[in-house]
Amino acid sequence: MSEAYRLLRGGSANILIIADHASAHVPADIDLGIDAALLTRHIAIDIGVAEVSALLSERLECAAILGGVSRLVIDLNREADAAGLLPVMSDGHAIPGNRDADLSARMMRFHHPYHHQVAALLADIASPFILSVHSFTPQLASDPDQQRPWDIGILYNEDDRAARIAIPMLEEAGLKVGDQEPYSGRLLNATMNRHAEANGIPYLGIEMRQDLVGDAAGQSRFAEILAPIVIECRNRLA
Repeated sequence: MSEAYRLLRGGSANILIIADHASAHVPADIDLGIDAALLTRHIAIDIGVAEVSALLSERLECAAILGGVSRLVIDLNREADAAGLLPVMSDGHAIPGNRDADLSARMMRFHHPYHHQVAALLADIASPFILSVHSFTPQLASDPDQQRPWDIGILYNEDDRAARIAIPMLEEAGLKVGDQEPYSGRLLNATMNRHAEANGIPYLGIEMRQDLVGDAAGQSRFAEILAPIVIECRNRLA
């Protein structure tokens, strides 16, 4: 096990769950210079993702890899040259400890090991299918007028095959679904661009609304809805 990630071994199905922002952990030797209360907020972690991923790993009998550090330590879902990889601001909050941080050291310690492990897991799966799990805040403090009414969003870049299968199924399950909402996968899709689209691996990228997966009941509900949809996408694409 590595401080860069946590592995869940739910079984040997040809599905890999990837959760880049599943942790709020900040190593003891890193000082972000922020109020610890912010580590419970969406700027630090995708709320509900670790729990839903664990439930899905069991239901789908597949492996899952969860990012091991907060996105404020380093954003695992960013390209190596992307803005926001080492955030100094997030939704109106300054992250002063990152201003003079050694980006190269954090890349070597967290970003590279995480992505190398993702690649290794996929290499061991015949005809893999990827489920990418994220969550979004229903309201940004820095843009309170922005409306985010969706229960779940589906994100993709060029490969929308799984999206076209999943969206009507999610709507049939009673969810209000955003197609490339609340933001576009053409802009925010680094991990899937690298491991899925670049290698022709089919994937489904989901963004759950955080207030709907903030407790055990909501997490169980979303896992129950998502499991058969992931299986259908896998069966038709992988």
